[in-house]
Amino acid sequence: MKGKNIIIWLFVTVAVVVLLVAGIKYFRSSDNDVNIVDEHIYDKSQEEHVHYEPEIHDDHIHDENEVHGDHEEPAEHLPDQEKENLVHLTDEAMKNIGVEITTAGPGKLKVDLRFPGEIRVNADRMANIAARLIGIARNVKKNLGDTVKKGEVLAVIESRELADTRAFFHAAQERVNLAQSNFSREERLWKKNISSEQEYLDAKRALAEARIELKSAKQKLLALGFASNFLEDLPHDPNESLTEYEITAPFDGRVIKKDITLGEELKEDSVAFVIADLSTVWVDLSIYQKDLPFVREGQQVLISAGRDVPEAKGEISYLGPVVEEGTRTVLARVVLPNPEGHWRPGLFVTASLVQEEINVPLLIPKSALQNLEGDICVFTHYPEGFKPTPVTVGKTNKTHAEIISGLKVGQRYVTKGAFDLKAKIVTSSLGGHAGHGH
Repeated sequence: MKGKNIIIWLFVTVAVVVLLVAGIKYFRSSDNDVNIVDEHIYDKSQEEHVHYEPEIHDDHIHDENEVHGDHEEPAEHLPDQEKENLVHLTDEAMKNIGVEITTAGPGKLKVDLRFPGEIRVNADRMANIAARLIGIARNVKKNLGDTVKKGEVLAVIESRELADTRAFFHAAQERVNLAQSNFSREERLWKKNISSEQEYLDAKRALAEARIELKSAKQKLLALGFASNFLEDLPHDPNESLTEYEITAPFDGRVIKKDITLGEELKEDSVAFVIADLSTVWVDLSIYQKDLPFVREGQQVLISAGRDVPEAKGEISYLGPVVEEGTRTVLARVVLPNPEGHWRPGLFVTASLVQEEINVPLLIPKSALQNLEGDICVFTHYPEGFKPTPVTVGKTNKTHAEIISGLKVGQRYVTKGAFDLKAKIVTSSLGGHAGHGH
């Protein structure tokens, strides 16, 4: 009996020891689980802190660290099926080709209107110089493109008609002189009651008629371009040719058209020269009907004609009151200074008029846009590399574009170096392997 009690006591002791050991292991296991959960919560908060990016409202301010790849990567990764045509670049490769990355965001877009136009000669400073009499060109002194000064002789014309006109002027002057002498004599005799009053009145009438005839002859010569002082000296110069007259320039300018040759017979009113002062030119713009509400006189416009001609600013000085039937456009004119002669008449130009500034949800520089296989793309940045992403472009101006779809606010994309990335994709496609940068 005593031996049986000893066995029972040993069995209970062993059971208690086993239970104590199991309890200790259980509590240790629970402590470890708590620590794991705490560490997980801590790491998760750190991860969320790392990937938080504030919304960017400025016009794509670039951080220097982004060029070298020292920036936060987007949280999302590309699925395997979308990793085709990726370009992989090291930080050094990005720096070498000048890749710059920024975050897509809103901005202000200057919306401008564009109008086609043409440079024309300033008609207020252009002269069609015609031959006023039938004659022969005896001396042609200026050629097409020559610069001329006011009063400079362009050509010398010999005309029989001019000889007749000058002879008539000389005869009219002589008749005035004779009529003046006869009137003076008759006046003296009449006052002395030697001659009759009728003879005095006849002499007075003859003098008036002679003066009218002289005035008519003088007007004919003035109409031919002869100066008054020249006509006063004409009777006193016996060596002056009665058949020759000079065509002179009315102002400083250039010969832009010439239709006269040596020995040619000129018809009356035929244009021999066209002289233009090209220090200013007209820019004639075609304003479409839909744009008329935004255009008015006094507005500033930017005139451009391509890479070889510097842009210039001008002011709309005239806006036509009538819509042309054929083109359904209205003429707007800009008087443009042309001191260097860059703006040649006949040159086609484009005028830009800033209409307004509008806020757009997503604005990017045009340098980020690339044409890849017929699609307009931007290069978005992922941890796996750079991917060409097709986008839909909305309103644009000369430097920036609104993106309607394809790119989202907050996405990372390439603003500079996109052309080099496109070249790597094209090269890798030709070579049959994926693009990598080393």
